[in-house]
Amino acid sequence: MGRIVLVTGGAKGIGKAIVQELAKNGYDIIINYLTSRDEALALKDEIIKENGIRALAIRADISKEEEVDEMFREVEEKLGNVDILINNAAIDYPNLFHLKTADEFRRVLDVNVVGAYLCAKRAYQKMKEREYGRIINISSTNGLNSYYPMCFDYDASKAALNSLTHNLAAQMGPYVHVNAIAPGFIGTVKELEGYDEEFLKEEVDKIMVKRYGKPAEVAYLVRFLISNEADYINNAIIRIDGGQMGSY
Repeated sequence: MGRIVLVTGGAKGIGKAIVQELAKNGYDIIINYLTSRDEALALKDEIIKENGIRALAIRADISKEEEVDEMFREVEEKLGNVDILINNAAIDYPNLFHLKTADEFRRVLDVNVVGAYLCAKRAYQKMKEREYGRIINISSTNGLNSYYPMCFDYDASKAALNSLTHNLAAQMGPYVHVNAIAPGFIGTVKELEGYDEEFLKEEVDKIMVKRYGKPAEVAYLVRFLISNEADYINNAIIRIDGGQMGSY
């Protein structure tokens, strides 16, 4: 029986790529989603059929502690304890500074930071008992030195997630390892839609390898970090951005 992995926000984008890559490598998967029900169910059926692993798709708003608790209870009843947590779920509301609202700001922080904390807290209960666990927080170069005025609340949330990573690693050691991955410009459908060619060219010109990344490339890094080969990597923020100018 393989390790059990929970991927929050796992129905689309980077989360979907992580789900597909880990299922391909024999992990049992829980796909957490909030609004993408059809995509989550289709992805669950796909990875079971193609890889013969066990999988669940569970709706939960990770910013709400009672829903996180219920999600973990369902997983434990149907599959077993979560061995590996991928905190991938995130939202943003791109808009001009003066048009953003306090409620939007709070919602971004609630999902991107509080949600990651709640899931890590709940997963740690069982990880501590078994003296094994891996937590990967999907951060962003926006939380380092790469800033965009249209999403300053998202940037702040990712900087907070990096800080949370360090604090969780210190709290959960030595058996539970906590790391963060900070992707740069990744060519998901959401990332590319609505941008004109001029903007995309400007963004690519800032990247040393002169292209944006693929969701699967983030998934490959996740696969490595949860493997035994990465057992000495802990408390790290790892950029995957093609050498993006200003993110280091």
